[in-house]
Amino acid sequence: MILQQYKIVFGGTMGSGKSTAIRALSEIEVVGSEAVNTDAQAHVKSHTTVGIEYGEITLSDGIKVGLYGTPGQDRFDFIWSVICQGAIGSIVLIDHQVENPLEDLAHYLSAFRNTNQNIVIGITHVDKKIERPTLIYREWLEQQNINYPLFFIDARLQDDVLLLVEAMVANTEVNFT
Repeated sequence: MILQQYKIVFGGTMGSGKSTAIRALSEIEVVGSEAVNTDAQAHVKSHTTVGIEYGEITLSDGIKVGLYGTPGQDRFDFIWSVICQGAIGSIVLIDHQVENPLEDLAHYLSAFRNTNQNIVIGITHVDKKIERPTLIYREWLEQQNINYPLFFIDARLQDDVLLLVEAMVANTEVNFT
């Protein structure tokens, strides 16, 4: 494994699909730091990321990009800015089925905007809470005067996650070159 010149960071809530998204895209075996979840109150899952996860993807022009995953728990927020250093951008994933996803979105956008303005938002698990309208995200972003690309995705599907990466690269080319 070679640390890549380019990197994209996946951040967001515990259980939002960061590890799954990286595994869906990575061309190498993902290097992870999963441990037994001791915070079942925050999310019911057996394992969770407690450090950095790393995968790689090669873009159509041959450029290799490192895919870095952050832990979702706030107790690890000290490492988020370290992981984001030098990234071309961050993909923030939010779990639609949690009690207050807009609060989570506000929290993670605030944290990740401190290190990089190139952010793409992915909302996951929409199928698990279909009674909650997805329009709430667009309305909230508009009320906050925030204009980041927003997608509703299944983190298990490579094409869905690739859409986030393509939006990140396009946003980089349009706004940051």
